[in-house]
Amino acid sequence: MNSAPVFSPPCGPVTGWRDGDVLRATGIPYATAARFQPPVPVPDWSQPFAATSPAPACPQGPVPFLDDVLGTRYGELPGSEDCQNLSITLPADVSPDERLPVMVWIHGGSYTTGSGDLAIFDPAVLVAENRVVVVSVTYRLGLFGFLATRTGRPGNLGLLDQLEAFRWVRRNIAAFGGDPGRVTAFGQSAGGDAIAHLMATPEAPKLFQRAIIQSAPLGIARGRAKMNHAMGIAAEAVTGETPAMDVVERENHVAQVARRFGMLAAMPFGTQYGHEPLPEEAGIEEAWNRSAPGIEVLIGHTSEEARLFLPRSPHLSRLGTVPVVGDAALRAINWVVTETVYGWAARKFARRHTRAGGNAHRYILHWHAPGNIFGAAHTIDLPLLFGNRSTWDGVGLIAGAGWEDVNAVGRQLRALWAGFARGEDLGSEGGIPGALTYRSEHRPPHPRQRPRVLAAVLRMVSTRMSWRWK
Repeated sequence: MNSAPVFSPPCGPVTGWRDGDVLRATGIPYATAARFQPPVPVPDWSQPFAATSPAPACPQGPVPFLDDVLGTRYGELPGSEDCQNLSITLPADVSPDERLPVMVWIHGGSYTTGSGDLAIFDPAVLVAENRVVVVSVTYRLGLFGFLATRTGRPGNLGLLDQLEAFRWVRRNIAAFGGDPGRVTAFGQSAGGDAIAHLMATPEAPKLFQRAIIQSAPLGIARGRAKMNHAMGIAAEAVTGETPAMDVVERENHVAQVARRFGMLAAMPFGTQYGHEPLPEEAGIEEAWNRSAPGIEVLIGHTSEEARLFLPRSPHLSRLGTVPVVGDAALRAINWVVTETVYGWAARKFARRHTRAGGNAHRYILHWHAPGNIFGAAHTIDLPLLFGNRSTWDGVGLIAGAGWEDVNAVGRQLRALWAGFARGEDLGSEGGIPGALTYRSEHRPPHPRQRPRVLAAVLRMVSTRMSWRWK
């Protein structure tokens, strides 16, 4: 750590720190909120704020499976309900008159786990290679942020947190070398789902002009009202005085209530229509259409999303041992789940977006480590996008791949994402050889309904699955 840089945004002076090729300002509060209450902006300050500690994580439970696959460590960051913080990473040699593209990261984790400052989301390589400014946002999760109750407890508090973070960025990011008129929201899994739903708010085109939506489970975003109602009843036992980790423990019980709702229970917590800042479910398409002309979209998924989760199901593990047909059956189930939860919904979103006057590109990421059981699974984009070798090299998700190969593909993926954030024309189609393909949605065809056979297989699969999306 060398000399401490001092930034002078409108919110008040901020002291950051140098970390090799980048400057960092970490753990900056953008909002505050009492439990189960909407966020309010943090008042401006006059004394220098030491932005030298990571943002605390929203209280959450352990997920040993993800620790094994992704290399995360439970308790890596301190937990706090006062988690509405963001961290900024920018090139160390940024000049005072530069206005670099801004990329605001919304992390995933099934709306119950994760944090903006986890090591697996470190944007330093992305920033240093591509001269962008990355803002990593931490927000409320689970019962703290994403479940309304019949007694009036609001839903979507975590989404409201994110809106406050984007407002903070618009007001303050110029002091960190960022261009407030060239902001890209990007997020994976629940983070991508959140960004898609932020696009339904009237304010969205003023807050970000581009969106990269990675592996968003939009196929299970609708028809959740009955499930959410049942979960809300189960959550009534939690009060404003319940200790934070007792709230987290209660989340598991609430999630169990959702299991009878089939595939929707793969991500029981999430955005709720009809609660601020979202319209009723019947009005979501119209709300998205209003924002479409002002936001350019890059949306996609991996080619084998479900392969992250299939090993966790004992039913499907036994199926895989059946001679001759077992392996083929698992491949079919992987395709059905990937297509229904991610692929079909992404295509529908892109087509609707272009019909409404927006620009959209769709991608499929099919890179994977040779011989790895997970293949091109959900989250395979993370080690490519956040290519910190000390964090990612050798973790279960990419075991079998040499770091040079991972980084070679990752460098191209990071350049593609950053180019989109800069406003470069991606053309009608393109990609990364052997890893990713994309195409523009020029003249969208008429929307198609999901094939009946796909829906039938999905119903069968949903009754056999015992995993949850993360």
